[in-house]
Amino acid sequence: MAGKTAEPGVIWARPERTGRGPKPAFTRADIAAAAVRVADAQGLDAVSMRHVAGELGCGTMSLYNYVPRKEDLYELMVDAVSAEHELWEPSGDWRADMRRVAGQTRALMHRHPWMPRLMSPIYGFSPNALRYLEHCLACLDPLEAAYGMKMQLVGMLNGCVTSYVATELAAAERTRSLPWSAEEENAVRIAYLGSQVATGAYPRLAASFAEDQGPIDLDGAFEMMLGRLLDAFDPRN
Repeated sequence: MAGKTAEPGVIWARPERTGRGPKPAFTRADIAAAAVRVADAQGLDAVSMRHVAGELGCGTMSLYNYVPRKEDLYELMVDAVSAEHELWEPSGDWRADMRRVAGQTRALMHRHPWMPRLMSPIYGFSPNALRYLEHCLACLDPLEAAYGMKMQLVGMLNGCVTSYVATELAAAERTRSLPWSAEEENAVRIAYLGSQVATGAYPRLAASFAEDQGPIDLDGAFEMMLGRLLDAFDPRN
């Protein structure tokens, strides 16, 4: 293949701007903030070098002096949003602290609905992501476990929260796209489901629905998920 072979690189190991010339007009923080604004307003698919350059008021090609690849732009975005995590003095109760971490992450992803699509261990080593990880490990100091096990806990917690929020966001997006309300659709689907259960072909489902106390409590289900996960790492269990 003609041309220079692509090589992996870490944007954090690069200077803020390459090449000679006048003082840089933008910082990485400026570029990340512009990209986040675009993604928040129009979704991740709207983020492009051209669009971000327009947001900054510069030429597309000049932006490559600061950010060589779109992947690097994504990494800047993840790092910028990671700065929104509140880092507090650990309470000494590792379970309570990790629940607080998870709650913050869930809220952060709802503020930036594109985030679940970019969650990857590859982006876990930016400056703000490292501060977040160090904070999580500090919260886990009271847990008697090797650091490898603690890293697994943080990884699983992030993975569960990301999956949970992605499902919440997908359901909300589908509802917004419908020409009828969520209540109207739920009524139709519940009626159909009831007609199927009434045939007697699904006795276990019938018994399950007989115990049902109403709509799913998403916050309660989220807390239950966290509790089950933390139980798996709690040496008292």
